[in-house]
Amino acid sequence: MIYLDNGATSFPKPKGMISAMEECILNYCGNPGRSGHNMSMKTGEEVYHARRYVAELFNIEEADRLIFTKNTTEALNMGLYGFLERGSHVITTSMEHNSVLRPLKALEKRGICHSIVSGNQKGEINPKDIEKAIKSNTKLIVVTAASNVTGTKMPLKEIGEIARKYKIAFMVDGAQGAGSMDLDVQKLNIDMLAIPGHKGLLGPLGTGCLYVAPDLKIKPVQQGGTGTESKSRIQPEDFPEGFESGTINAPALIGLGYSAKFVQKIGVEVIGKYEEDLITYLDEQLLNMDFVSLYGPEAFKKTGISLINIDGMEAEEVTAILNSKYDIAVRGGFHCAGLAHKTIGTWEKGGVRISVGPFNTKRDIEKVVDAVWQIGRERKAE
Repeated sequence: MIYLDNGATSFPKPKGMISAMEECILNYCGNPGRSGHNMSMKTGEEVYHARRYVAELFNIEEADRLIFTKNTTEALNMGLYGFLERGSHVITTSMEHNSVLRPLKALEKRGICHSIVSGNQKGEINPKDIEKAIKSNTKLIVVTAASNVTGTKMPLKEIGEIARKYKIAFMVDGAQGAGSMDLDVQKLNIDMLAIPGHKGLLGPLGTGCLYVAPDLKIKPVQQGGTGTESKSRIQPEDFPEGFESGTINAPALIGLGYSAKFVQKIGVEVIGKYEEDLITYLDEQLLNMDFVSLYGPEAFKKTGISLINIDGMEAEEVTAILNSKYDIAVRGGFHCAGLAHKTIGTWEKGGVRISVGPFNTKRDIEKVVDAVWQIGRERKAE
């Protein structure tokens, strides 16, 4: 199969990642931070290294401020619920994933309100519109690094500067940028960064992280065993243990550590440029087809995503044909981001998302181009 659904999760994974996980499971997989024996301590040591490897990718100076989660959604919820208080106002955008928009909607019941800044038809956000939305009680600006629908990269540097100017916390959803965009938390003034381990970092499913800046205070949203202060019934708020209650998925996190090193060795900039080149070629071919609608900005303004529709066809139908007839994996529909589709004009029919990764080749792109051409021509001839 030609896998072009890297926006959902990356595939394949680095071979060494599987070996690292297997080594843990077979030889030393104790419960880290819970016991004093060698297996437990070895597991804890390897998880520590994994945390440090991920932290280095984002220029996080204190690795302990990086909390391991099971995905970006959990990380976003942890940050939003842990930081915001009654009476707070939040600014976000129309290009966000439901993992931001749904928690913000639910938080209305706790007396927390929000404003949604609309993007243009390419999904681009004007930083000046963010600044205009600021109120006296604005406590947080939360923005995706890049749209999971169109790949549109957001002006994070400019928004971060606005947040710093008004002393407002800045949170970034890095689900579609981590591993292919420079998400330097220092340069971009990021106070909270939520990232997946299994997408651009090429790690296992069920891994994610939340970075919280040293001068930002959040409260744990889950209580339980931390391996520390066991005599107290009060949840510790130390990083990272106070925010990782229960047993962590050590083998997966150790695999993530290997993958983070793999990405670091290749270089985030190199990966980003490679994916941009693939998408540039794909978009050039698609624009030559009069029955294809292509959404979003030019390739250099987005991550490795192209969103299309074929005239006279539903997105899910195109996706099903690509899968069954051409053995090509993409994603059709609304991508858990209905408001983004409304912004770019695909509210009624959604779209077919083609998303590349570092293991894709130009030949993969040529095959999906040929397939889209055949599907469109056959429908046109009916």
